[in-house]
Formats: sequence, structure tokens, C-alpha cells
Amino acid sequence: MKNPMYEAVSLLLEKFFLLANFKLLSIGSSAEEEERKKHVTYDITCFKPGDLLEVPRTLFIHFGIYLGENMVAHLMPDILPAFTNDHRQIQKVVTNKRLILGVIAKTARIRVDSVDDFAYGGCILVNHMDVHFKNKVLSGEEVVCRAKKLVGTTDYSLLWNNCEHFVTHCRYGSGVSFQTDKFCEIVKMIIRDQRSVLASVLLGLASIFYLGLAPSTTLPTIIIPFTLWMVG
Repeated sequence: MKNPMYEAVSLLLEKFFLLANFKLLSIGSSAEEEERKKHVTYDITCFKPGDLLEVPRTLFIHFGIYLGENMVAHLMPDILPAFTNDHRQIQKVVTNKRLILGVIAKTARIRVDSVDDFAYGGCILVNHMDVHFKNKVLSGEEVVCRAKKLVGTTDYSLLWNNCEHFVTHCRYGSGVSFQTDKFCEIVKMIIRDQRSVLASVLLGLASIFYLGLAPSTTLPTIIIPFTLWMVG
């Protein structure tokens, strides 16, 4: 007979790797990115004002709108605008620490950077999302105008207001995020898997066994499995 705890851990690892396949937030090595950035150049002559640019990252895809003259408008989570109005400080390239804290604080800035700073050593794909919005692409002039009007500090949400929502609003007139849709589908798939209920029960019982019987261990052991069962 299989060990229940072993099955629970195996299931959780399976779900973790499933979520890890979803490209959401880059926390890769900044040193590696800096080294890669030094050896990449971009031919901006193939970009037109209003183009939607995509840069695949380690765990997500970053989006921006090409404004012309080697400049890109893009939405970046950033904690710094919550503490200072110093444009020179804010305009520095956003570090991973600033980005992650911005996600947690739900603070972002729609900023204008050079193509090099926007791409940060990654390859650039142009207008790959047009296929999903046939006959809905706005004129380049209107796209640029929309992007410039939105430049500045804004609220941030991984699910409801991220860089993909920004560019689709500018280029197609409606803010959507296919990355968000994919993430939600994965979460729903995990919730609907009834083995998640068993795993949460076993982990809850294990926490009670090791940490003792208390509201902080007993209530989650009851509420989490019940919630997963009801929504599954």
C-alpha cells in the first residue's frame, strides 16, 4: 500500500511543475541577463510606430508598444513610484527586486524606454497577436497616441492589469491577457482535480500532528479541503 504522505507530496510537486510551466514572473539571474544584453543589438528599421513588441522572458512574455525613434512604451510593476517622484530615479532600469515588490504592492508605471532597455537582451517578436484580433488593429498613429496618454504611474494586477492588457488596449481597443487566461485555466484544472482535496487533508493532518491541535492548524485543515470540494 502506498504511503499517503508520499502521494500527497507527489501530487503537490506535480501541481507545482504544472504551474511552473506557466510563464508569469521572471526572477532569473540578473548577472546572466546583463551579460546577454551586452551582446545583443536590434535592427529598429523593421519596426513601425504602433507595432506591438513581444519579448519572451524566463517565466513570462513582456509586451510593449513601439513609439518610433527607438522608443517603446510598456507597463512594468515597480515599487519605486510609491516612494518618490524623482523621475531620474524612477527612469532607471527596473531591477528584479523593484519589479517583485511592485507586484506585491500592486504598483506599476507605464514608462518609455529605448528598445535595448525594453528588450533587455531578449529576442523581439513583432505583432504576433494580430492573428487573434482580425480586422481590429487600430492605425499606428492612434496606437501611439493611446500609449503616450497612459504613460505614468498606474495600479497593477497580475490578472487584471498587466503589460499585456496595456498593449492590447492600445493596439486593438480592448485590454485582454492570454497569459492570464492560461493561468486561470491551469488553476481551475488543479481545483477540479479531486486529488487536491485528499492532498490538502493529508497535509492538514500532518500539520496538526507536528504543530499540535490549534485554530491555526485545525481551521485550514477543515476549510481548505471543504472549499476545494465545493468548487471542484
